Amino acid sequence: MEYILLNDGNRIPALGFGTYKIDSDDEAERCVNEALEAGYDLIDTATFYENEKGVGRALSSSGLKRNKYFVTTKIWPTVQKKDDVKRNLDNSLEWLRSDYIDMVLIHWPHEADATVFETMNEYKEKGLIKSIGVSNYKEHHIDSLIKKTGLIPCLDQVELHPYFQQKELRSYLKEKNIACQAWAPLMRAKLFDDEVLVKLSSKYNKTPAQIILRYDLQAGILTIPKSTHQERIKENFDIFDFSLETGDMELIKSMDKNIRQFRDPDNHGFC
Repeated sequence: MEYILLNDGNRIPALGFGTYKIDSDDEAERCVNEALEAGYDLIDTATFYENEKGVGRALSSSGLKRNKYFVTTKIWPTVQKKDDVKRNLDNSLEWLRSDYIDMVLIHWPHEADATVFETMNEYKEKGLIKSIGVSNYKEHHIDSLIKKTGLIPCLDQVELHPYFQQKELRSYLKEKNIACQAWAPLMRAKLFDDEVLVKLSSKYNKTPAQIILRYDLQAGILTIPKSTHQERIKENFDIFDFSLETGDMELIKSMDKNIRQFRDPDNHGFC
């Protein structure tokens, strides 16, 4: 596994396992068990996914020491009052069956995010959260949050894949020393027929998914692919035995259409 040092001094695995749309606790438990067996040590969930209990069951029964895995969860934007944030965090701690959570993110930007972030920081100061960050934040959202709280998030988790590479945002995050993590890095398998990926897949004897995930790691992008199929869970992890040549990195870079495929953070409509 490769790791990145966050701006708060904590380490995060570069590759993780996403659990979005695994909305059954039993299914989440099975998939996380298979991910852990494959070698993943970062599991990404959220209160909105309604699978924290299943994730927690898998992690607690894995036999792994607590410092051997990293778990991320998120707070939904309708949770805005301090007491509600505390209740949300307490529930996550209970459901994930842990004394602390490695990373908690604000799931989408909203007007009350300062209250949420400051409450998350209180839990961080108590050791109940190790790192705090945001998800789906653009540059102006982060600037606003920093101005309101004086706190700098350590990570921004955003839509990012070969057709939407967020180059300007990534440059901004690099300047701020904020890690960038990609959700939907495989664009939900919608670009595997792209001629560039097909060509590179043949060249390296790797699947298009593996090519994309290898690109992410070499570009300094944290990435959290998701699958419910055991063979693909294993396949997505099998990316540490090869490297993409510089010219091939440039080929994937040229695939960028700069067109968002999913919801815009400026108009997400969740609160």
